[in-house]
Amino acid sequence: MLAVDSLSLTNRLNGITAQFRAGEVTAICGPNGAGKSTLLACLAGLLNADAGQVMLDGSALAALPAQQRARAIGYLPQSPEVAWDVSVETLVSLGRLPWKDAPAPDAQAAIDAAIAAMDLDAFRHRRVSRLSGGERARALMARVLATAPAWLLADEPLANLDLAHAAALVARLRQQADEGKGVVLVLHDLATAMNHADRVLVLNRGELAADGPPEQALSEAVIARVWDVEARWLGDEGARALATGSHALSGN
Repeated sequence: MLAVDSLSLTNRLNGITAQFRAGEVTAICGPNGAGKSTLLACLAGLLNADAGQVMLDGSALAALPAQQRARAIGYLPQSPEVAWDVSVETLVSLGRLPWKDAPAPDAQAAIDAAIAAMDLDAFRHRRVSRLSGGERARALMARVLATAPAWLLADEPLANLDLAHAAALVARLRQQADEGKGVVLVLHDLATAMNHADRVLVLNRGELAADGPPEQALSEAVIARVWDVEARWLGDEGARALATGSHALSGN
């Protein structure tokens, strides 16, 4: 289990307490500046809070060796950078660095599986600089998948993907959760969270505004209160669409 207890960071988070369970897809939603990316970075052990702590399976995350954290948690930031113009296969292989002591055949199998999962076989030897934005996003996600972590944390992983690849990634993340891994996603698309998450955390101005099943955490009342937008859910369970009014409720 991955958990945060009274997590606070000046001007970013204020007393967030939540538990993230393996085998579930958890979406973190909220308006711009709500603290979503900050919370995800804290869960990955990349930001230290001013108060509170992050726990992984009952141990303080900050106290664990770096290699153990890197094996357990795969993290995709919102705007990842690629420092060297390497091939797709080389980039994906970097995901195996936390497992550098593992047998080589296991490493290559994990790399090949990640490349196939993100539909990148045709781009295996292509340089990153020659990829489109969507192809690059898929390669970076493949690097995370190659690690085979127990926890997958991704910040807006669907942002640069076309419809087909976005749907394929959602299905892949669902499969990861069904296999017992924990998946935590920052999502702006509330319909994706409603239709595909097991649980949703809604942040607003650094505080936890809602936490529960999607239909509860993303109710029309919560959307009105947090996003200041009049909205209505349409369609059947699993295929919901969000219709919004043309003006914010405050009139801004």
